[in-house]
Amino acid sequence: MIDRITEQPFCQTRVTGSTGLKVLSLFDGISCGQIALERAGFIVDEYFASEIKPHAIKCTKENYPNTKHIGSVIDVKANDLPKIDLLIGGSPCKGISRLNKNQEGLEHSESRLFWEYVRLLNELKPKYFLLENTHGNKEATNIITETLGVNPISINSKLVSAQNRPRYYWTNIPGVEQPKDKGITTKDIFDYSGELTHECRVKWLTNESGKKSVANGYTRVNPYPKSGCLTANGHKKWNENYLLKDGVYHYLSQTEIEKLQTLPIGYTKSLNYDDAYDCIGDGWTVDIIAHILGYAQW
Repeated sequence: MIDRITEQPFCQTRVTGSTGLKVLSLFDGISCGQIALERAGFIVDEYFASEIKPHAIKCTKENYPNTKHIGSVIDVKANDLPKIDLLIGGSPCKGISRLNKNQEGLEHSESRLFWEYVRLLNELKPKYFLLENTHGNKEATNIITETLGVNPISINSKLVSAQNRPRYYWTNIPGVEQPKDKGITTKDIFDYSGELTHECRVKWLTNESGKKSVANGYTRVNPYPKSGCLTANGHKKWNENYLLKDGVYHYLSQTEIEKLQTLPIGYTKSLNYDDAYDCIGDGWTVDIIAHILGYAQW
């Protein structure tokens, strides 16, 4: 069984046949899918990753040097790939997210890359597929559901981590249920030994004039016991920070951010803080993906 926060596999290695799995990961990011497959106990023979962010690719190469990077999803051709057992991906959410006031849905320049996922799903016909995206634009959610032919499973990362992160997961892996609540809180992920101030449950810090705002970089103080949802570039718009019992103002460290997404500690050590936060916020909660993949049978 896994440590409550991260690190160890869920189960013994699973036999998948004479060779390991061949996996295609679209919008791969820092290859959270590879970590999840390891934790679910599966052997991977070939892992093809479509990703364009240089710092994400750098992190993946540092941890999984045998990854076969194949460039932009637009350029991926099914004929160039072997028989794929598993297709995974989290298509861009900018047009779907509630944070996007324009709500373009799947017409958004990035979110419409969902259709590239669909193209490759239809061409490759893997045994299993998994797609992740955020809660938000209902029309987009309905289109994704209708197109993939399966209803999404809504799972909140707070069940396996100290992060409140509800997400939809579309998969044809049968029988997936909600993971058990591990009861992890922000106190469990802090490198700092102090305690959170229970009385300090303010949403926004105020500037000298007393005005509450996020527009000019004022800082969010999340209430105990769960952090807010990490997002790519979120630290540049608002900070997931905490006020501790002794009055210390605590910025989340890179290690703590890794723990919120149940990454192995030190996984992003090859990146600076800003790049790591960007990649981690853009990525998956590993233990949620491992939980879902654990229901697959080859």
